[in-house]
Amino acid sequence: MKVSKLSSNPTASMPDPSPPLHTGRDSVSQRSPIAADCQAPEAVRGGAEARRFPFPSLPSISLSGRRGHGRRAGGGGGGGGSGRAAVAAMGGPGGLRQARRLCHWGPLVALAVVAVCSATAMADAALWYWPLDTAGGSVNFVVLLNWTVMILYNYFSAMFVGPGYVPLGWTPENSQDCMYLQYCKVCQSYKAPRSHHCRKCNRCVMKMDHHCPWINNCCGYQNHASFTLFLFLAPLGCIHASFIFIMTMYTQLYNRISFGWSSVKIDMSAAKRDPRTIIPFGLSAFAASLFALGLALGTTIAVGMLFIIQMKVILTNKTSIESWIEEKAKDRIQYYQTGETFIFPYDTGSKWKNFKQVFTWSGIPEGDGLDWPVRDGCHQYSLTIEQLKQKADKRVRSVRYRAIEDYSGVCCPVTKGVKTFFTTPCTEEPRIALSKGDLILATRGLKHWMYGEKILDSAADGGIRERGWFPRKCVEKCQYDSETDQPVDGEKKNR
Repeated sequence: MKVSKLSSNPTASMPDPSPPLHTGRDSVSQRSPIAADCQAPEAVRGGAEARRFPFPSLPSISLSGRRGHGRRAGGGGGGGGSGRAAVAAMGGPGGLRQARRLCHWGPLVALAVVAVCSATAMADAALWYWPLDTAGGSVNFVVLLNWTVMILYNYFSAMFVGPGYVPLGWTPENSQDCMYLQYCKVCQSYKAPRSHHCRKCNRCVMKMDHHCPWINNCCGYQNHASFTLFLFLAPLGCIHASFIFIMTMYTQLYNRISFGWSSVKIDMSAAKRDPRTIIPFGLSAFAASLFALGLALGTTIAVGMLFIIQMKVILTNKTSIESWIEEKAKDRIQYYQTGETFIFPYDTGSKWKNFKQVFTWSGIPEGDGLDWPVRDGCHQYSLTIEQLKQKADKRVRSVRYRAIEDYSGVCCPVTKGVKTFFTTPCTEEPRIALSKGDLILATRGLKHWMYGEKILDSAADGGIRERGWFPRKCVEKCQYDSETDQPVDGEKKNR
């Protein structure tokens, strides 16, 4: 890909990648919170005058070719999450860790659905279209079995191969580039472009899309193709199984119905027109087929919608997180009226090229998960700089609250009111326990719940951050906060 070259000299230093919490006492103006301290780089565009952005200028960054992997400080996981590095990334022996991934409600439910639909479909296929009598019956049974094998293969590939993790202690080759990256205190490394820290996996995941509870793992750089193929094959297999369920129930009921002068009689004990009974089909078998039909149709709709969502982000070379970052970038630019134009850097402009970055004949995605080709006018750190802008903006627009009631951190608190109990956020994000007098910086909120970060003594708590949801009725806004007229981010959208 041909990309332009952007170069400039730094005129300001980047804030610390993990600056202290904003206290909420600075006034908020209608311009970007950090625009006063920084200037944008001057792009080489026919001598055009550089425009001001709320971020420091970039050091010389070459946009042609791919950058190196960066270096690792100390031991720790590998960039691809394989071999001994993968064992270190998973925090223990590989076999034990992989077995423990199955001991979660997500994989157990998913595998149970696959087992019920597959086993019932094979039994019904033997009843409806016996595979040993005709070529059509044999093809039908082989295709049904093939769906099950391919679905399970891609499911376990997505679960056990994993997304790939940023090496522990990773830093970019050029030390000056650290100012454009966020620092992860848990992994003791910088977050590579397109990577994010997963609280469930406790690692920084390369090209993280989301953490999927159904595979009890993250969907990211290495397993994005396997996960999407699973989403594609599961509805197809369920559609085939649904057809078999419907035809089996129809033929079996037809063979057991007898018509009289004034009544219709259904005898589920034996077939009237087909004396050969290979597999008994009674009332329990009919109920099992009906249950499996509902399960297959529900899976087709739910998983099919997830497949459509994944294909949309793949064809634009984005992840679900990056789509949300792009949406927030537009909101930030509109809020502060900066006149910026955010261009997503990794969309090549060709859906086929975007598709090939994820799906390859070898099954190994393109690149190394740390460096990515970018489009004209962008560079490796266009997205990470936008993330740092949003992070600083979130601190400025956050609102300080004080806890007036104790909260234990349970998911559905019974003592906080009926509305709070029934409107608990449907997310795997944690809840934070509150004690009376605790201070919290709220960044977003719902009608009866809020999300924020508890203000802790960093020295006493070792720099650990406590973030999560808590009931709105347990807190009150601090009166001395000068940002009391600023709604919580997201709250104004819900009005």
